[in-house]
Amino acid sequence: MVAAHLLGDRELVDAVCEDFESAAIPEKMKALLRYLAVVNDHPARVTQARVDEARAAGLSDEELYDGATVCAIFNFFNRWIDATGVPDVPGHFYAQHLETHGDTGYAP
Repeated sequence: MVAAHLLGDRELVDAVCEDFESAAIPEKMKALLRYLAVVNDHPARVTQARVDEARAAGLSDEELYDGATVCAIFNFFNRWIDATGVPDVPGHFYAQHLETHGDTGYAP
């Protein structure tokens, strides 16, 4: 929802979520998403060879670090929410929040 709002392209975001390999995004972004899929799904398989492969695709250390950080934070919050039973907000909340506040975050 937020990505579609920020990019102004819901179809592109949907295409990336459906199958990023066939989506109309730069190869460098596909390389980052491939790397993050391993970070997310099989963290023990994040080897120097995988990092080198991502760097060879043009990703900087900063881009890899930022991507891994966002991935880790989402994993942390998802596990925390699952473990504590914090309920999700209603589905329309995010759309309504973006309409009211734009992309300025949660502060009024």
